[in-house]
Amino acid sequence: MKREFVNFGKSGVKVTRMAMGTAFRSQNDADEAKRTISTALDGGLNLIDCANAYGFGDDRSRTGTSEIIVGELMKDRGDRDDVVITSKVSSRIGPGINDQHTSRWHIMREVERSLERLQTDRIDVLLIHHFDESVGYEERTRALEDLVRDGKIRYTGLCNYQAWQVVQTLRVQDRINADSLITIQNPYNLLNREPEDEMFPMVRATGLGIMAYSPLGVGLLSGDYSPDRMPDRTRIWGSRRAHAFDPIMRGRAADVIRTNAEVAEKIGATPAQVAQAWVLTHPEITVSISGADTAEQMEDNLGALEIEIPEEELAKLNEASYRLRITLDGPEFGDDG
Repeated sequence: MKREFVNFGKSGVKVTRMAMGTAFRSQNDADEAKRTISTALDGGLNLIDCANAYGFGDDRSRTGTSEIIVGELMKDRGDRDDVVITSKVSSRIGPGINDQHTSRWHIMREVERSLERLQTDRIDVLLIHHFDESVGYEERTRALEDLVRDGKIRYTGLCNYQAWQVVQTLRVQDRINADSLITIQNPYNLLNREPEDEMFPMVRATGLGIMAYSPLGVGLLSGDYSPDRMPDRTRIWGSRRAHAFDPIMRGRAADVIRTNAEVAEKIGATPAQVAQAWVLTHPEITVSISGADTAEQMEDNLGALEIEIPEEELAKLNEASYRLRITLDGPEFGDDG
Protein backbone atom coordinates (compact mmCIF):
# COMPACT_ATOMS: atom_id res chain seq x y z
CA MET A 1 0.00 0.00 0.00
CA LYS A 2 1.47 3.35 -1.07
CA ARG A 3 1.95 5.85 1.75
CA GLU A 4 3.00 9.47 1.93
CA PHE A 5 6.44 9.94 3.48
CA VAL A 6 7.66 13.17 5.03
CA ASN A 7 10.84 14.32 6.74
CA PHE A 8 10.71 13.41 10.42
CA GLY A 9 10.61 16.93 11.82
CA LYS A 10 13.96 18.64 11.35
CA SER A 11 15.73 15.50 10.17
CA GLY A 12 16.19 13.97 6.73
CA VAL A 13 14.86 10.53 7.65
CA LYS A 14 11.51 9.77 6.01
CA VAL A 15 8.52 8.51 7.97
CA THR A 16 4.83 7.92 7.37
CA ARG A 17 2.37 10.51 8.66
CA MET A 18 0.98 8.03 11.16
CA ALA A 19 2.91 6.16 13.85
CA MET A 20 1.99 3.03 15.76
CA GLY A 21 1.84 3.98 19.45
CA THR A 22 2.55 1.16 21.88
CA ALA A 23 1.14 2.32 25.21
CA PHE A 24 -1.57 -0.40 24.93
CA ARG A 25 -3.62 1.07 27.78
CA SER A 26 -6.56 -1.28 27.17
CA GLN A 27 -4.68 -4.34 25.98
CA ASN A 28 -3.24 -7.14 28.10
CA ASP A 29 -2.59 -9.81 25.47
CA ALA A 30 0.92 -9.85 24.01
CA ASP A 31 -0.09 -11.77 20.90
CA GLU A 32 -2.86 -9.28 20.11
CA ALA A 33 -0.45 -6.41 20.68
CA LYS A 34 1.96 -7.96 18.18
CA ARG A 35 -0.87 -8.47 15.71
CA THR A 36 -1.80 -4.80 16.09
CA ILE A 37 1.76 -3.63 15.40
CA SER A 38 2.04 -6.01 12.43
CA THR A 39 -1.20 -4.62 11.03
CA ALA A 40 0.30 -1.13 11.19
CA LEU A 41 3.53 -2.19 9.48
CA ASP A 42 1.75 -4.30 6.86
CA GLY A 43 -0.50 -1.28 6.25
CA GLY A 44 2.53 0.72 5.17
CA LEU A 45 3.56 2.52 8.37
CA ASN A 46 7.28 2.66 9.17
CA LEU A 47 7.27 4.41 12.57
CA ILE A 48 6.76 2.79 15.99
CA ASP A 49 6.54 4.96 19.11
CA CYS A 50 7.67 3.32 22.37
CA ALA A 51 8.68 4.37 25.87
CA ASN A 52 10.60 2.64 28.63
CA ALA A 53 7.61 3.26 30.94
CA TYR A 54 5.00 1.63 28.70
CA GLY A 55 3.61 -1.61 30.02
CA PHE A 56 0.07 -2.87 29.58
CA GLY A 57 -2.89 -0.87 30.80
CA ASP A 58 -2.10 1.08 33.95
CA ASP A 59 0.01 -1.70 35.49
CA ARG A 60 3.34 0.02 36.16
CA SER A 61 4.78 -3.23 37.50
CA ARG A 62 4.97 -4.33 33.86
CA THR A 63 7.09 -1.37 32.80
CA GLY A 64 8.99 -2.06 29.58
CA THR A 65 6.54 -4.69 28.33
CA SER A 66 5.78 -2.85 25.10
CA GLU A 67 9.47 -2.56 24.25
CA ILE A 68 9.87 -6.30 24.79
CA ILE A 69 6.93 -6.98 22.47
CA VAL A 70 8.31 -4.67 19.78
CA GLY A 71 11.75 -6.26 20.07
CA GLU A 72 10.39 -9.80 19.74
CA LEU A 73 8.18 -8.83 16.81
CA MET A 74 10.93 -7.04 14.91
CA LYS A 75 13.25 -10.02 15.36
CA ASP A 76 10.56 -12.37 14.00
CA ARG A 77 9.75 -10.08 11.05
CA GLY A 78 13.36 -9.34 10.19
CA ASP A 79 12.66 -5.80 8.95
CA ARG A 80 14.18 -3.72 11.74
CA ASP A 81 16.29 -1.65 9.33
CA ASP A 82 13.16 -0.50 7.49
CA VAL A 83 11.39 0.75 10.63
CA VAL A 84 12.03 3.92 12.64
CA ILE A 85 11.65 3.29 16.38
CA THR A 86 11.35 5.95 19.06
CA SER A 87 11.53 5.50 22.79
CA LYS A 88 11.42 7.75 25.83
CA VAL A 89 13.05 8.24 29.21
CA SER A 90 12.37 10.21 32.44
CA SER A 91 9.09 8.71 33.72
CA ARG A 92 9.19 6.69 36.93
CA ILE A 93 9.94 3.03 36.15
CA GLY A 94 10.59 1.68 39.65
CA PRO A 95 10.66 2.47 43.39
CA GLY A 96 14.29 3.57 43.56
CA ILE A 97 15.42 7.13 44.16
CA ASN A 98 17.05 7.23 40.70
CA ASP A 99 14.28 5.38 38.88
CA GLN A 100 13.01 8.58 37.22
CA HIS A 101 14.11 12.03 36.01
CA THR A 102 16.85 12.93 33.53
CA SER A 103 20.19 12.68 35.28
CA ARG A 104 23.03 11.38 33.13
CA TRP A 105 23.02 8.30 35.37
CA HIS A 106 19.34 7.55 34.71
CA ILE A 107 19.38 8.33 30.98
CA MET A 108 22.43 6.17 30.28
CA ARG A 109 21.09 3.24 32.31
CA GLU A 110 17.65 3.35 30.77
CA VAL A 111 18.93 3.53 27.19
CA GLU A 112 20.95 0.36 27.79
CA ARG A 113 17.86 -1.36 29.20
CA SER A 114 15.69 -0.20 26.30
CA LEU A 115 18.24 -1.45 23.77
CA GLU A 116 18.20 -4.85 25.44
CA ARG A 117 14.39 -5.04 25.49
CA LEU A 118 14.12 -3.86 21.89
CA GLN A 119 16.86 -6.30 20.79
CA THR A 120 18.49 -3.58 18.72
CA ASP A 121 21.77 -1.70 18.53
CA ARG A 122 20.24 1.77 18.46
CA ILE A 123 17.14 3.81 19.24
CA ASP A 124 16.36 5.92 16.20
CA VAL A 125 14.82 8.79 18.19
CA LEU A 126 15.09 9.13 21.96
CA LEU A 127 12.66 11.57 23.54
CA ILE A 128 12.64 13.05 27.01
CA HIS A 129 9.19 12.02 28.23
CA HIS A 130 8.49 14.96 30.56
CA PHE A 131 10.22 18.19 31.51
CA ASP A 132 12.41 17.65 34.57
CA GLU A 133 13.16 20.75 36.64
CA SER A 134 15.31 18.74 39.08
CA VAL A 135 18.09 18.35 36.50
CA GLY A 136 19.80 21.15 34.60
CA TYR A 137 19.44 21.52 30.84
CA GLU A 138 23.15 21.00 30.23
CA GLU A 139 23.46 17.69 32.09
CA ARG A 140 20.60 16.05 30.20
CA THR A 141 21.64 17.63 26.86
CA ARG A 142 25.24 16.44 27.14
CA ALA A 143 24.05 12.93 28.06
CA LEU A 144 21.87 12.81 24.93
CA GLU A 145 24.69 14.14 22.74
CA ASP A 146 27.11 11.50 24.08
CA LEU A 147 24.57 8.80 23.21
CA VAL A 148 24.29 10.21 19.68
CA ARG A 149 28.06 10.21 19.26
CA ASP A 150 28.26 6.66 20.62
CA GLY A 151 25.71 5.55 18.01
CA LYS A 152 23.21 4.33 20.59
CA ILE A 153 20.64 6.88 19.50
CA ARG A 154 20.32 8.65 16.15
CA TYR A 155 18.17 11.69 16.96
CA THR A 156 16.63 13.42 19.97
CA GLY A 157 13.25 14.92 20.82
CA LEU A 158 11.07 16.16 23.68
CA CYS A 159 7.60 15.26 24.98
CA ASN A 160 5.13 17.33 26.98
CA TYR A 161 7.35 20.41 27.00
CA GLN A 162 6.19 24.00 26.78
CA ALA A 163 7.46 26.03 23.83
CA TRP A 164 9.86 28.12 25.94
CA GLN A 165 11.39 24.95 27.40
CA VAL A 166 11.99 23.62 23.89
CA VAL A 167 13.66 26.87 22.87
CA GLN A 168 15.89 26.80 25.95
CA THR A 169 16.94 23.24 25.07
CA LEU A 170 17.79 24.35 21.52
CA ARG A 171 19.91 27.19 22.93
CA VAL A 172 21.89 24.81 25.14
CA GLN A 173 22.40 22.39 22.24
CA ASP A 174 23.70 25.24 20.10
CA ARG A 175 26.02 26.47 22.86
CA ILE A 176 27.65 23.08 23.40
CA ASN A 177 27.66 22.29 19.66
CA ALA A 178 25.27 19.35 20.04
CA ASP A 179 23.00 17.96 17.35
CA SER A 180 19.60 19.67 17.34
CA LEU A 181 16.33 18.17 18.44
CA ILE A 182 14.21 17.05 15.51
CA THR A 183 10.73 16.67 17.01
CA ILE A 184 8.31 17.53 19.79
CA GLN A 185 5.59 15.16 21.01
CA ASN A 186 2.52 16.71 22.62
CA PRO A 187 -1.24 16.00 22.71
CA TYR A 188 -3.30 17.59 19.95
CA ASN A 189 -6.86 16.92 18.84
CA LEU A 190 -10.24 18.54 18.25
CA LEU A 191 -10.76 18.71 22.01
CA ASN A 192 -7.30 20.11 22.78
CA ARG A 193 -5.95 22.81 20.46
CA GLU A 194 -3.63 24.39 23.01
CA PRO A 195 -0.45 23.73 20.93
CA GLU A 196 -1.70 26.25 18.37
CA ASP A 197 -1.01 29.12 20.78
CA GLU A 198 2.76 28.84 21.27
CA MET A 199 3.99 25.44 20.02
CA PHE A 200 2.85 25.91 16.41
CA PRO A 201 4.59 29.30 15.96
CA MET A 202 7.72 27.93 17.61
CA VAL A 203 8.00 24.89 15.30
CA ARG A 204 7.38 27.08 12.25
CA ALA A 205 10.29 29.29 13.35
CA THR A 206 12.69 26.46 14.22
CA GLY A 207 11.86 23.79 11.64
CA LEU A 208 10.98 21.19 14.27
CA GLY A 209 8.06 18.84 13.74
CA ILE A 210 5.29 17.75 16.09
CA MET A 211 4.23 14.19 16.82
CA ALA A 212 0.60 14.53 17.90
CA TYR A 213 -0.40 12.00 20.50
CA SER A 214 -3.96 11.36 21.66
CA PRO A 215 -5.47 12.45 18.31
CA LEU A 216 -8.73 10.82 19.45
CA GLY A 217 -8.88 12.70 22.75
CA VAL A 218 -8.24 9.58 24.85
CA GLY A 219 -10.86 7.78 22.75
CA LEU A 220 -13.67 10.34 23.09
CA LEU A 221 -13.51 11.02 19.33
CA SER A 222 -13.30 7.36 18.33
CA GLY A 223 -17.03 6.90 17.83
CA ASP A 224 -17.25 4.55 20.81
CA TYR A 225 -18.70 7.23 23.09
CA SER A 226 -21.94 9.19 22.94
CA PRO A 227 -22.70 12.32 24.97
CA ASP A 228 -26.20 10.91 25.44
CA ARG A 229 -25.33 7.84 27.48
CA MET A 230 -22.85 6.71 30.10
CA PRO A 231 -20.39 4.14 28.71
CA ASP A 232 -20.28 0.67 30.20
CA ARG A 233 -17.50 -0.37 32.53
CA THR A 234 -15.56 -2.21 29.82
CA ARG A 235 -14.59 1.19 28.39
CA ILE A 236 -11.90 3.45 29.84
CA TRP A 237 -14.40 6.32 30.25
CA GLY A 238 -16.80 3.94 31.99
CA SER A 239 -14.18 2.70 34.46
CA ARG A 240 -10.96 4.57 35.25
CA ARG A 241 -12.28 7.88 33.91
CA ALA A 242 -15.97 7.46 34.76
CA HIS A 243 -15.84 10.32 37.29
CA ALA A 244 -14.93 12.79 34.52
CA PHE A 245 -17.26 11.62 31.75
CA ASP A 246 -20.44 13.40 32.82
CA PRO A 247 -18.79 16.78 33.58
CA ILE A 248 -17.06 16.74 30.19
CA MET A 249 -20.24 15.86 28.35
CA ARG A 250 -22.18 18.72 29.91
CA GLY A 251 -20.00 21.26 28.10
CA ARG A 252 -19.15 22.09 24.51
CA ALA A 253 -16.96 18.98 24.21
CA ALA A 254 -20.19 17.13 23.49
CA ASP A 255 -20.82 19.44 20.52
CA VAL A 256 -17.39 18.64 19.12
CA ILE A 257 -17.95 14.89 19.51
CA ARG A 258 -21.35 15.11 17.81
CA THR A 259 -19.99 17.28 14.98
CA ASN A 260 -17.11 14.87 14.38
CA ALA A 261 -19.58 11.96 14.16
CA GLU A 262 -21.87 13.91 11.82
CA VAL A 263 -19.01 14.80 9.46
CA ALA A 264 -17.86 11.18 9.46
CA GLU A 265 -21.33 9.96 8.51
CA LYS A 266 -21.63 12.54 5.75
CA ILE A 267 -18.34 11.66 4.03
CA GLY A 268 -18.61 7.91 4.59
CA ALA A 269 -15.79 7.59 7.10
CA THR A 270 -15.57 6.65 10.77
CA PRO A 271 -15.30 9.24 13.57
CA ALA A 272 -11.81 7.98 14.39
CA GLN A 273 -10.68 8.48 10.80
CA VAL A 274 -12.08 12.01 10.61
CA ALA A 275 -10.55 13.07 13.95
CA GLN A 276 -7.09 11.86 12.90
CA ALA A 277 -7.38 13.25 9.37
CA TRP A 278 -8.26 16.64 10.90
CA VAL A 279 -5.05 16.56 12.96
CA LEU A 280 -3.04 15.89 9.80
CA THR A 281 -4.52 18.90 7.98
CA HIS A 282 -2.16 21.08 10.03
CA PRO A 283 1.30 21.45 8.41
CA GLU A 284 2.93 21.82 11.83
CA ILE A 285 2.04 18.20 12.57
CA THR A 286 4.52 15.71 11.12
CA VAL A 287 2.93 12.59 12.56
CA SER A 288 -0.29 11.52 14.23
CA ILE A 289 0.24 8.69 16.72
CA SER A 290 -2.37 5.95 16.59
CA GLY A 291 -3.08 4.52 20.02
CA ALA A 292 -4.87 1.44 18.70
CA ASP A 293 -5.13 -1.46 21.14
CA THR A 294 -6.37 -4.04 18.61
CA ALA A 295 -5.65 -4.93 15.00
CA GLU A 296 -9.22 -3.98 14.08
CA GLN A 297 -8.78 -0.50 15.58
CA MET A 298 -5.50 -0.15 13.70
CA GLU A 299 -7.16 -1.09 10.42
CA ASP A 300 -9.75 1.60 11.03
CA ASN A 301 -7.12 4.21 11.94
CA LEU A 302 -5.16 3.52 8.76
CA GLY A 303 -8.21 4.72 6.87
CA ALA A 304 -7.49 8.25 8.12
CA LEU A 305 -4.61 8.37 5.64
CA GLU A 306 -6.99 7.67 2.76
CA ILE A 307 -9.62 10.36 3.30
CA GLU A 308 -9.72 14.06 2.55
CA ILE A 309 -12.14 16.18 4.54
CA PRO A 310 -14.07 18.58 2.25
CA GLU A 311 -13.56 22.28 3.03
CA GLU A 312 -17.16 22.74 4.14
CA GLU A 313 -16.95 19.86 6.61
CA LEU A 314 -13.53 20.97 7.78
CA ALA A 315 -15.01 24.37 8.58
CA LYS A 316 -17.68 22.70 10.73
CA LEU A 317 -15.04 20.85 12.74
CA ASN A 318 -12.94 23.99 13.17
CA GLU A 319 -15.93 26.03 14.29
CA ALA A 320 -17.13 23.46 16.82
CA SER A 321 -13.67 23.03 18.34
CA TYR A 322 -13.02 26.78 18.31
CA ARG A 323 -16.20 27.33 20.33
CA LEU A 324 -14.81 24.83 22.83
CA ARG A 325 -11.64 26.93 23.13
CA ILE A 326 -13.71 30.03 23.83
CA THR A 327 -15.62 28.19 26.54
CA LEU A 328 -12.47 26.86 28.21
CA ASP A 329 -10.49 30.11 27.91
CA GLY A 330 -13.20 32.69 28.57
CA PRO A 331 -13.78 35.09 31.48
CA GLU A 332 -15.78 32.54 33.41
CA PHE A 333 -12.52 30.61 33.85
CA GLY A 334 -10.62 33.61 35.16
CA ASP A 335 -9.08 34.65 31.82
CA ASP A 336 -9.95 38.24 30.97
CA GLY A 337 -8.03 38.14 27.70
